[in-house]
Amino acid sequence: MSKACCGDTEKIVEEKKINWRTIATVISGIGTVLGFLLSYAGVSENITSVLFLISIVVGGVFVVQGAFEGLTKKKFLNIEFLVVIASIGALYLGELGEASAVIFFFSLAEAFESFGVKRSRKALEELVKNNPKQATLKDGRVLDIDSVQLNAIVVMKPGDLIPLDGTIILGTSAINEASITGESLPKDKIVGDAVYAGTINVNGYLEIRVTKISKDSTISKIVELVSSAQESKTQSEEFVDSFAKYYTPAVALVALLIVAIPVLFFDGSFLIWLERAITLLVVACPCALVIATPVTVTSALGGASKKGILIKGGKFLELLGKVNVIAFDKTGTLTIGKPVVTDVIVFNGFTEQELLEDVAGMESFSTHPLAEAIIDYAKKKGITPHQMESYQNIPGKGGKAICKICDDLEHCVGNLKMMDAHNVSVDEITKDTEKFEKEGKTVVLVSEKDKVMGMLAISDIVREASANTIHTLSLNNVSSAMLTGDNVHSAKYISEELGIQNVFAGLLPEEKVEKIRELKEKYGVVAMVGDGVNDAPALALSDVGIAMGGKGTDIALETADMVLMNDRIELIPDIVKLGKRTLGTIKVNVALAVGSKLVFVGLAIFGMANLGVAIATDTGVAILVILNGLRLFKS
Repeated sequence: MSKACCGDTEKIVEEKKINWRTIATVISGIGTVLGFLLSYAGVSENITSVLFLISIVVGGVFVVQGAFEGLTKKKFLNIEFLVVIASIGALYLGELGEASAVIFFFSLAEAFESFGVKRSRKALEELVKNNPKQATLKDGRVLDIDSVQLNAIVVMKPGDLIPLDGTIILGTSAINEASITGESLPKDKIVGDAVYAGTINVNGYLEIRVTKISKDSTISKIVELVSSAQESKTQSEEFVDSFAKYYTPAVALVALLIVAIPVLFFDGSFLIWLERAITLLVVACPCALVIATPVTVTSALGGASKKGILIKGGKFLELLGKVNVIAFDKTGTLTIGKPVVTDVIVFNGFTEQELLEDVAGMESFSTHPLAEAIIDYAKKKGITPHQMESYQNIPGKGGKAICKICDDLEHCVGNLKMMDAHNVSVDEITKDTEKFEKEGKTVVLVSEKDKVMGMLAISDIVREASANTIHTLSLNNVSSAMLTGDNVHSAKYISEELGIQNVFAGLLPEEKVEKIRELKEKYGVVAMVGDGVNDAPALALSDVGIAMGGKGTDIALETADMVLMNDRIELIPDIVKLGKRTLGTIKVNVALAVGSKLVFVGLAIFGMANLGVAIATDTGVAILVILNGLRLFKS
């Protein structure tokens, strides 16, 4: 938590610095523009010279500072160094207006870059705002959240910002989780549900037991993750950084040779060749090249985080732009990850209500996930469970009990083995049982005495958005695969429903890793989508690991390269498109930056580009690159 606060302070200092630089840029711009206008109007040269000098001094402070820091701290000649040399050369030639324009337009490009970075970091700033500072305990004490211990009870009134991750122990409310998941609609929460720090308690009184201290809370991890992601470098940025270290000294050397060789060996005019060298320095300033990638990547990361998509670095966006196949875990990813009753069939004259009353009564003794699914289904139907006694659990088969409502008759619940063991006739149900099993569903049979009352088919149902997600990826030339530890029947049925061709079932976690390795050999760049728990090894090996963050959030944040905090699988095609757009935008920006430099460097060497054209071109391309990158913030 202290790290987040520290980062917040640094941002305030940075913003103040940016504000002063903006003021200096405005003053420099006014002086430059006004100087040229008065010069064209025939006003005294003394007056225009004063305006140009003010523009140079005020605007040049930050440029000189940047050049000095580059030499002393980073130990290489940076862009500011080229600008300073170009300005000094223009002053030597008596071209005060040109020197003023060099300073102003470079400062303007820097201001646009600062605006771009600040704009694209808006999502992170919103997260920092939502990082709570204090918590009110049940005993009335108000503590800094750093001081709140595990298992402490925190009270929440309507409208309060939830200070720490925890579990509701009293009360019900709607919780606005937009800061975590990107979802604008509040979620209803009851006793036993988890809540996250930074979310808003909308309309109810709650008591929450703290399950994570502040530095481990979900939102603290998200802030740290987004911040580090924005500071991490993509392959393109690393290339540009390395390029700039060698490029700037090379340009300075070429400019020196442009003056020295013609003057010393060919009796050339010093002033003519000096002007060409200065023009070269201005044209060669790689402003647009240096900012082409960071502004684009930061904008894309900010835009993604607004939707509840957390990405650990720009390099994963670049890789997504190259992905050829995405492997999906089944349970909890393509499906909702929770068994539900999908079908109910009754036999021998029994009604569905009678079946549910008896089975709910027996399953109330069990904690098995299938039992929970049946009880939930009965509750939704408004069923009151029959009172049972003498319940016995039969391992591997099911359970039995005596129903006090149904004339003390013995009832059984379980599989075919359970029915056989209690002499229950199952001849009439075989066809239906086989049908459901081929669909990958689990069949639960219910009997009264020696008669089958009916059956319940239970399955982990497919997410509504899964089919459209697979289809959309296919339209974008991205293949899909399924990696699951579930049985072949279930995997085959769901894969056919979704249109997935590559299906691998019955896999252990280490076998999923082997399949990822095979997919990489066959397709190249591979992404993996899982729940971040048993899929962790496969997520780690894939080129881009994407975790469903709604469950197992801690492991998801630590293992995957991207996290869908809202579990919206339909966002995956959007992420892929964003990756492709990011990669494409970077290529366009770099092409614009490098192409314009090559053209005008050639013109400058042969004296076909004057200083004014060089300045306008350099600034124009830099601003164009920034605006092009900022488009991704709204992706």
